[in-house]
Amino acid sequence: QVQLVESGGGLVRAGGSLRLSCAASGSIFRFNTMGWFRQAPGKEREFVAFVSWSGVGTYADSVKGRFTISRDSAKNTVDLQMNSLRPEDTAIYYCAYKRTGAVEYEYWGQGAQVTVSS
Repeated sequence: QVQLVESGGGLVRAGGSLRLSCAASGSIFRFNTMGWFRQAPGKEREFVAFVSWSGVGTYADSVKGRFTISRDSAKNTVDLQMNSLRPEDTAIYYCAYKRTGAVEYEYWGQGAQVTVSS
């Protein structure tokens, strides 16, 4: 089992920044992928970004150039730095974990609310 706990959500004005953090604990496989997803009211959950075990980040087009994902494998944490936030970024953001090579993410956090006002 792997437990994921997000922190750092909140309310910010458009153009502002927020940083989300996710701490993983439990039976963590060394070679893992950690990602961020989000779900806005009335919409499907969507991919935001993921970072490989080697630290390489991949982003959704909608956040590319504005968001940066990073990880500290020694501490089992992953952060999402969100800059130039827009009202359409408003959503619950979820941290997710899977072993490298797994098709689906295996564990999810409880979510952190991010609200961007116009």
